[in-house]
Amino acid sequence: MRLGVLDVGSNTVHLLVVDAHPGARPLPAYSHKADLRLAQLLDDDGAIGPDGVDRLIAVVREALRAAEDQGVEDLLPFATSAVRDAANADDVLARLREETGVEPAVLAGADEARLTFLAVRRWFGWSAGTLLVLDIGGGSLEIAHGIDEEPDAVVSLPLGAGRLTAAHLPGDPPRPEDVRALRRHVRTEIARTVGDFGRLRAPDHVVATSKTFRQLARLAGAARSAEGLYVQRELKRVSLEGWVPRLAAMTAAERAELPGVSEGRAGQLLAGALVAEAAMDLFRVETLEICPWALREGVILRRLDHMGRGRPPGGG
Repeated sequence: MRLGVLDVGSNTVHLLVVDAHPGARPLPAYSHKADLRLAQLLDDDGAIGPDGVDRLIAVVREALRAAEDQGVEDLLPFATSAVRDAANADDVLARLREETGVEPAVLAGADEARLTFLAVRRWFGWSAGTLLVLDIGGGSLEIAHGIDEEPDAVVSLPLGAGRLTAAHLPGDPPRPEDVRALRRHVRTEIARTVGDFGRLRAPDHVVATSKTFRQLARLAGAARSAEGLYVQRELKRVSLEGWVPRLAAMTAAERAELPGVSEGRAGQLLAGALVAEAAMDLFRVETLEICPWALREGVILRRLDHMGRGRPPGGG
């Protein structure tokens, strides 16, 4: 069947259409995204303003038209931290339901971490052993650890690249004192969680997902996305540490000229780099492996699992 995942995220509203059935890997058929950056549209009270809600409704309508054009049979809409944490989340969801007919499932941060972990586990397989998975979004950082498909430990922290940029880095380029203050804040937040994970078995693989990590890996010399999903990509801490001060000295426009950095994400790349550097340092990770599957694929895989349970033994 043709499934569509509508991801109302902190940075983008992204429709991913796949051809899928239980027991097979989902094959991407179509992708449609619109930059919205909800995490940066919150007012002083933490609410998404009227203009932001209007823009959200417009891009969801556009995504629904695209889903219809692509013959999507089953649409799986969900929203993450920007909507989840908005002071007026209930009102936003009500307007979205009334004006588009879409009622996204609002994922808790822990659920984001679990679904992303599921996607990474399926991508790497059982032979990968124990995994530590890091995912930097626009609104939050998710960390998950485990040896099965359900992680043994998860945490979600309000350390998304968009959120931190809007709250802590107003300048372009940012002031050095603001960068130092954000670095301290990020490390304090992550350090509070390290002990909980340190009691668990050491990971066999440390894996990163998300656009932020992919862009940072590309800066550090990883293969371009055009070279395909199956090219092994990684990010070394020593390379990242060299890039952080360079990114801090650049304007957003200058970052957008770097290889693999999109104009829409250039402004928040420094904040993402500070989070990535802190996580790798505090968890004592020298090298991260980059996984092309993340939350959207996790949502699809979970849906396929539920469908597969309804089949008789033998798949007939």
